[in-house]
Amino acid sequence: MTAPAPSGDRSTVRSLLPLPLLTAALSALAVVWAVTSVPESAQALVGCGGAIAAVLLCVAVTAAVHARRAARSVRAALRTATAEAERVAQERDLQAERWRREHQRHTDATAHERARLAEEFTRERAVRAQEAEAERARLAAEVRRLSGQLDRALGDRDTAIASTANAAARMQALATGTLADLRAMEERHSDEDVLADLLHLDHRTAQAGRLADSVAVLTGARSGRRWARPISMESVLRGAMGRISGYQRIRLHSVSDTAVAGHAAEGVMHALAEVLDNAANFSPPNAEVHVYVEEVPAGAIVSVEDSGLVMSDVQLRRAEQAVSGDAGGLGGLTGTRLGLAVVGRLSRKHGMKVSFRPSARGGTGVLMLIPQDILTVAPSPVRRPADPPARSTPTRAPQPRLGAPAPAEAATPPDQAPPQETGADAPRTGDGLPKRRRGRTLSAAESARAAARTAERRTDPPEDIRVRANRFGAFRQAVRAAGPAERTGGHPLPAAPDDSHTTPSPQTETAPGSPTPSHPEGDTTS
Repeated sequence: MTAPAPSGDRSTVRSLLPLPLLTAALSALAVVWAVTSVPESAQALVGCGGAIAAVLLCVAVTAAVHARRAARSVRAALRTATAEAERVAQERDLQAERWRREHQRHTDATAHERARLAEEFTRERAVRAQEAEAERARLAAEVRRLSGQLDRALGDRDTAIASTANAAARMQALATGTLADLRAMEERHSDEDVLADLLHLDHRTAQAGRLADSVAVLTGARSGRRWARPISMESVLRGAMGRISGYQRIRLHSVSDTAVAGHAAEGVMHALAEVLDNAANFSPPNAEVHVYVEEVPAGAIVSVEDSGLVMSDVQLRRAEQAVSGDAGGLGGLTGTRLGLAVVGRLSRKHGMKVSFRPSARGGTGVLMLIPQDILTVAPSPVRRPADPPARSTPTRAPQPRLGAPAPAEAATPPDQAPPQETGADAPRTGDGLPKRRRGRTLSAAESARAAARTAERRTDPPEDIRVRANRFGAFRQAVRAAGPAERTGGHPLPAAPDDSHTTPSPQTETAPGSPTPSHPEGDTTS
């Protein structure tokens, strides 16, 4: 079976049938006429030829009609395609025109917007430039104002520091002069009460001098003095004790035979005084502060052990930062931290190291390492003959002369003190004077005053008066004789009697040599 022809083809075939059929009919008539017109012998031939010619004519007419119709259809399709092409071309031209106009519109709008934005940008940039210039001028004026304020503040600070340093220097000079006056008074007076009062004033003045030295250290001014010769370690420790209020509670358990170089002795003494004062202030009033000295290859370690409160972690960090000497200014200092700040400044200056640790006595232990660079061998005392003793009468206590004091002749009565080593048994210094026993400090000054007042209530025989006068003569002689051996200037602070003796034996009374804030002298006990 064949597929049915499309309706278009059937209509084309139907449209082609009439003309071929008409041609076939006419051809058939022509062939019939021709056959009838010729003789019978030629009719078959004419009939065959006519039929063939008629068929060919019908085919030719059909082909011609079909070709004409096909050409007409092609022309119609061509016209349709041409019209469609023209329509498409027109639409394309219209679309292109629309796109061109749209492009032109966008181009014009873009150019206009670009010009507007450029103009706005130029205007905004000019405004911003003006604002920036005004802000720059304002900031420059503000910087100049702040720089002026900073310069004035720095000037005020420098002026304040310079004024403070000047005031500290004047306080140091005043303390030095006051101490010299007190030492002169100590040589002139022989009354025990007066001497005790003078020693008390001497000690108070020494504390004021230490405070002035602390201010001088913090302000960068020159503090204390530079000694021409080394100061023994024991003298340095006792000099530090003489600068604090709680000196009675300080106990020296061991000292070293080394000495501190003269240029660093004052700084080491001051730093130790601050450490001892801190330990005494932050421990119970009746607790003792123990000091040990140990020689190590790196130098000498001074250990200060107290039984006060243990520092917290925050307090320990602050204390370590203060003694490290890293603080750049004085802004963070308070009244309770001045001492550690002074220790830090002095430690940094002389290369010392200060550390903290828990104390075996329940408080805090401070270790101060004095470097080997500023340590030396303790100088040997210079021996010189003692001044001849002055005579005394049994009826009147003589006033010893400043130039030739007399040594004591008798010991303390047995009912007032236990026997002590006297005469040749007592150790003596290079000057031929009795050497003070280690551990005797000013802590017995008050008890000596009380004992003296008790003794005054009794009637002293002339012999006791003579003994006491001779004893104070030897006392002043020891004061003057200790100067050249241990110091370069000033007057020594005399040692008070021991707590267990009401009236010390003159043979055991020695030339004190503990340094004071302004006069760190040799081996003064304070």
